[in-house]
Amino acid sequence: MNLNFKKYPILHFAARSVEKLRLLPLDQLPRLCDELRKYLLNIVSISQGHLASGLGVVEITVALHYLYHTPFDNLIWDTGHQSYPHKILTGRIHRMNSIRKKNGLHAFPCREESEYDTFNVGHSSTSISAGLGMSIAALKEGKNRKTICVIGDGAMTAGLAFEAMNHVGITQSNLLVILNDNKMSISKNVGALHSHLEYLRNVLKNRTNKDKMDCLNEKNIKNNFFSFCSIFSCLGFKYLGPFDGHDIFSLIDVLKQIQNKTGAYLLHLVTKKGKGYLPAELDPIKWHAMPSFKVSIKKIVSYSEVFGSWLCEIAKYDKKLIAITPAMSEGSGLVKFSRLFPNQYFDVAIAEQHAVAFAAGLSISGYNTVVSIYSTFLQRAYDQLIHDIALQKLPVLFAVDRSGIVGNDGQTHQGAFDLAYLRCIPGIVIMTPSDENECRQMLYTGYMYKKGPSVVRYPKGNGIGVLLKAMKTIPLGKSIIKRLGKKIAILNFGSLLNNAFFASHNLNTTLVDMRFVKPLDKEMILTLSAHHKCLITIEEGVISGGAGSAVNEFVMKKKLFLPVLNIGLPDIFIPQGTQKEIRHDYKLDKEGIYNQICDWIN
Repeated sequence: MNLNFKKYPILHFAARSVEKLRLLPLDQLPRLCDELRKYLLNIVSISQGHLASGLGVVEITVALHYLYHTPFDNLIWDTGHQSYPHKILTGRIHRMNSIRKKNGLHAFPCREESEYDTFNVGHSSTSISAGLGMSIAALKEGKNRKTICVIGDGAMTAGLAFEAMNHVGITQSNLLVILNDNKMSISKNVGALHSHLEYLRNVLKNRTNKDKMDCLNEKNIKNNFFSFCSIFSCLGFKYLGPFDGHDIFSLIDVLKQIQNKTGAYLLHLVTKKGKGYLPAELDPIKWHAMPSFKVSIKKIVSYSEVFGSWLCEIAKYDKKLIAITPAMSEGSGLVKFSRLFPNQYFDVAIAEQHAVAFAAGLSISGYNTVVSIYSTFLQRAYDQLIHDIALQKLPVLFAVDRSGIVGNDGQTHQGAFDLAYLRCIPGIVIMTPSDENECRQMLYTGYMYKKGPSVVRYPKGNGIGVLLKAMKTIPLGKSIIKRLGKKIAILNFGSLLNNAFFASHNLNTTLVDMRFVKPLDKEMILTLSAHHKCLITIEEGVISGGAGSAVNEFVMKKKLFLPVLNIGLPDIFIPQGTQKEIRHDYKLDKEGIYNQICDWIN
């Protein structure tokens, strides 16, 4: 996309290279920030992507690239939602309209994409750990390389960030952590750290910038004096702030004073998520990420909405129902529940490990606990799921959203691995609904199951428009024959059932909605094996270790000696693209499944 010189004259010059940016006189930087903000708004409005976070860090981005010697100096953006201005200023401005699209720019910083992206991100709270490693490596090698981590106050709530800060406090590292305090993550921030930051903002708001820089005084550094006793100074950081994160001149001044200092510093910057675009400032949750859209004639309910409505329905008569989410209330469909049943709802912030262990404590105490979590983020709580839930056979229900192909957020967010990493856990029940009504029934089945943990994994997006029926439990481990055919039996696990129907109809096969990955319907497999010449499994997850692997293991154990074709995702990290594009590329759309079967049987 060509950049309009007349509309963006300063940005047109600065975006050629970071070296060009550093040639700008200081008094041109406010205008650059203004043009960068307008360009970002324009490019996201005609394309798609994360908007509000980027609008909030424009001045921070400009100041860092203006002063520091990137890419020699390491600049790490935590999570990466806020990295669009960084991408624009580091040689990628003409490809910004491709962001989050197939074969386009990555949604988050990616080392394969640019030397300015020093660390791949996507999941939150990793920056300080990685930055500390890079900082210590630079010291060991005798390189005068600076390391800067930009982390939001939402990401700072995660245990991983505190583990890293705890380690920083006992090292001789040269590390600058910039706390981008906008009072938000994707959802509104919660917790004691949020309250502490608010306290710092209020207590220190009347202090001058000079007073806030006291700890940079050589005498004070020598005497280990800190200008204010914050949680960060107690962890070994020299705390500076809070400063206005949108005052470019103040930022440049502060960063210049820090730039050549040694030790660990935490610079607290207060910003406005969505800065410069009033709708995004007023509603940063809505404007966090903006998709392209089409006018819909008929509203089809999403799986997340099915979950949220089901939860509200249950809570009306179960006062011991507790719903837990790690900072994803909007995406998981929990906003309505949180308003109607605030005493039965916990947003624990970006703390997946804590969310699951917290659920264990509630479950042991007699509460019917539901953990709503994205597939990709459940990975972060795997030990708690095994050690704290499954080992104790606690009846916690996991509503695993965004399973399978997620789409535009790419490799870091695809829900490809859940079946493989869950299936090996003893005593767990794993359900894979093929439509929104089946999802509703499975949620109820998991809620009623009291012998151990249960999982309902469902995809991102809308259902197929089926009628939602009254709740009833599904017999554990029982599948349903959807179509009778000859010679070939297709065993479908989950949301690709409609695509499997196309192949089943055209090849006259038997089609079974397996519904359960664990316990597996072994009786059905034995029956199908006795009356068919081959089996085909279909799932929207990795083939290695997934539902198809479970069928393979059973077939071999029983010495059934019939061929099995596993259809699913290959042994790679799935790139970005729309769900439709990815299903087409990996032959999981209806034509792709049909062709895979034809190629195999022929």
